[in-house]
Amino acid sequence: MPWTTKKALLSIAVVITAAFATGYELHNYLGANIAHANSTPVAASLSITGRGLPDFTNIVASQGPAVVNISVTGSKTKSFIQRFPGFPGFPGFPDDDEDNPFKDFFPRFNGPMPRDVEPVRGLGSGFIVSPDGVILTNAHVVAGAKEVTVKLTDKREFQAKVVGVDKPSDVAVLRISGSNLPVVRIGDASRTKVGEWVLAIGSPFGFENSATAGIVSAKSRSLPDEGYVPFLQTDVAINPGNSGGPLFNAEGEVIGINSQIFSRSGGYQGLSFAIPIDIAMKVEKQLLEHGKVNHGRLGVTIQEVNQQLADSFGLDKPKGALVSSVEKDSPADKAGIKAGDVILQFNNVEIGRSTDLPPLVADLNPGTAANLSFWRNGKKMDTSVTVGTMTVAGTGEEIASDASNQKLGLVVRPLTAAEKAQSHLDHGLIVVDVSGPAEHAGVRPGDIVVAANGKPINAIEDLRSAIKAAGKHIALLISRDGQQRYMPLDLG
Repeated sequence: MPWTTKKALLSIAVVITAAFATGYELHNYLGANIAHANSTPVAASLSITGRGLPDFTNIVASQGPAVVNISVTGSKTKSFIQRFPGFPGFPGFPDDDEDNPFKDFFPRFNGPMPRDVEPVRGLGSGFIVSPDGVILTNAHVVAGAKEVTVKLTDKREFQAKVVGVDKPSDVAVLRISGSNLPVVRIGDASRTKVGEWVLAIGSPFGFENSATAGIVSAKSRSLPDEGYVPFLQTDVAINPGNSGGPLFNAEGEVIGINSQIFSRSGGYQGLSFAIPIDIAMKVEKQLLEHGKVNHGRLGVTIQEVNQQLADSFGLDKPKGALVSSVEKDSPADKAGIKAGDVILQFNNVEIGRSTDLPPLVADLNPGTAANLSFWRNGKKMDTSVTVGTMTVAGTGEEIASDASNQKLGLVVRPLTAAEKAQSHLDHGLIVVDVSGPAEHAGVRPGDIVVAANGKPINAIEDLRSAIKAAGKHIALLISRDGQQRYMPLDLG
């Protein structure tokens, strides 16, 4: 992801076209000739060479067979500029219809730009956590995947089922049909110390079962737009293809899932981040049991407290999470929290930095009562709050034609209160993912389906009913950037 974009963090799942000329990743996978391991985790730890240097050979030999290569296939669309390079834009101009300054000068292209579907492939890593084939990886590795292939170090390949994904934590659970499969040993990330040795195994650029080592640089790092995970920061070399792979401690136990890097170049620059394994295992349990993960929510916008703000509010030192806004009728609003309050404790846990709060809230099940201490008008106050349910923008329900059960490539969810206020709409469904017929029609993620065949859409069931009553086509009234237009959708 370019440095000038919204995120400075590069999500390291690489998506490439079927044409190898794009050059984003190598596809000459190297098969590691490693014997099939027993399903019982083998204890192995880091040893020290005669020269006092760390030796990871035991960990690689015992745990490596449980680390898998993940290949995904799917499809995406070419934009107008991709299909017709150089017209109406210039070479090197951003490949984005919205950023094309010439689009308004060509009336014949008003409306959705013509798009073609092209195959895409992605590459990542994962690791087996149970002998019957449960695999952990990153959500972004398998996002939008139509087909997932898992390859073991003994060259066996399996078609994997995506059991579920949790975008806030960036954790996904896969399952393959197997028995007595090699498994990793699960450790305790909370016992990890800054400065200790760690080892990563994965498939950077398709080089399967590659091992890289380093140390833990920091704990409980919160990253922009990723505030629900207290990441482990390391200096282990992580590159595209390492996503979803395990991070081992010196005892040969998995303490994290390698997830992101901080980079200006797109490659490794010494800053890598892993999801603590305890968080991943909680997500795994919920996905296996319920197919989804429920995260707690307060409904506040918070910011860091610096020395100047601490002085202004009368705090003895910079600490806590300053509430800059409170969503109406949210759990925080009902608990009496106001803008200007500084949250100091949540469930008796001190909030040293504002980034400490979101993971604590998200970890609670909706409906759970929590104690909250805050600073207001020079006094410490206490209250109780019942956390709500986090609405994840990337999740929704897929809509299909009832007549043929044909997937339309349209995934929608109800609007949140904040989205209704922002869009000035009191009804509608927001599009969270598109493919196939919906994408061909010009529907995009972020669009709001306001009506179908002239009838208002208030709930997902309204849209299903409208599709069931329609013939081969349905006209969707779409709201985009404050403007509305009808789009015909082919029902097949």
